Amino acid sequence: MKRMAMVLALLSFVAVITSPAHGTNGDNLIAVGPNARAMGGVGIAYPLDAISAVFANPAAMCFAPYCPSSQFNFSGTLFMPKVEATITGAGGVVEADSTRKVYAIPAIGLSVPMGSNVSRWRFGLAAYGVSGLGVDYRGSVIDNPNYYAPSVPLVSGEYTQLQIMKFAPSFAYQLSERLSLGVAFHIDYSSLDLRRGSSFNYGFGVQPGVIYKPTDSVSIGLTYTSPQSVDHKDVTDFDQDGTLDTLELEAPQQIGFGIAHKSLNGGLLVEADAKWVNWSDAAGYKDFDWDDQWVLALGVQIKPTNKFSLSAGYHYSENPLNEHNGWDGSFTGPVPNSINTVQDKNIGSYYYETFRIIGFPAIVQHHLTFGIGYQFTDTFSMDICYMYAFKETITENGTDPTGQLVNLESSLSEDSIDFGLTWRF
Repeated sequence: MKRMAMVLALLSFVAVITSPAHGTNGDNLIAVGPNARAMGGVGIAYPLDAISAVFANPAAMCFAPYCPSSQFNFSGTLFMPKVEATITGAGGVVEADSTRKVYAIPAIGLSVPMGSNVSRWRFGLAAYGVSGLGVDYRGSVIDNPNYYAPSVPLVSGEYTQLQIMKFAPSFAYQLSERLSLGVAFHIDYSSLDLRRGSSFNYGFGVQPGVIYKPTDSVSIGLTYTSPQSVDHKDVTDFDQDGTLDTLELEAPQQIGFGIAHKSLNGGLLVEADAKWVNWSDAAGYKDFDWDDQWVLALGVQIKPTNKFSLSAGYHYSENPLNEHNGWDGSFTGPVPNSINTVQDKNIGSYYYETFRIIGFPAIVQHHLTFGIGYQFTDTFSMDICYMYAFKETITENGTDPTGQLVNLESSLSEDSIDFGLTWRF
């Protein structure tokens, strides 16, 4: 009981200190923990630790490699995005790099049997930074509030920070030797800052899942995540009427499918996952014309010895941000000639487009991952992972507030290093 109390206390502590994640599936991380990330973000059919079980498919807690014992995981991610923007118009070329930061993202997970070690019921708990995105062009040449005229800035979206942390209790039940069901309850703590101060609020959702093993070496997983909406009050003045507006952002519903094969001697694990992410129906994202996204992941792990493992993976996440070209961003006096509506607030087309392209360039698609793990004892192991997301660029063209042709461009690439510690008890 003392050990359980210490674990729960640590979970609560991480729930408080978790730093922002920066996403790669839109604004979602490809996975949580070095084991899953090293294999390209897979885990729906065969997660390797408690963190990825709760994140990817809670039903998998019944068939995880640590069963029927208990497991506690701690992991840390050093996330290093690189964002660049260029605005090319009649006045010349304006370009800058978003301030580079190293984001430290802790995560912890727990999976234990409910009752005796041979119980069919399991309980899981995890806290992790799962989603986020942002740029920081403050103090750069892009951050010019009087570029076109007094109080007529070069762009909107010069500073954006979205952070979402999840706290997820979960339950799983093994119906038979080959079938298990699970459910995770998501409690989201979300923060949005659009340079008018941070707005914090909560969202809630649920993630049911199922695992079926047609043979001893094959696992099939299916999971669904419900939409989870958060109202961010007083974040910015979209329609410039002098009153700060509320922006509803909704983490979209997702459907995920995975299939894994593990050799009977445990030396080889291969898994492939596919997800559909419904951005086009999610409040906030649909307002800024995000499209539905397909995500594909492939991972492999080999164990040359019982103590040492090598992992590699590939992850593809389709760019959800639609490109627009030929828009009219010009103004007649103080009034824009063309407007877009975001949750009943009218925004001039030029500033709508700069907010989309400069402020939230969630565009990376191709990721490569590598990892190593070592089992020091029967109860303790360590894993390390590296991920690289290849540079992607999005461009649009239209007219600026003065009616001149303008081209908007953003680029994004990402590096991350993960490490994790695992205890079985």
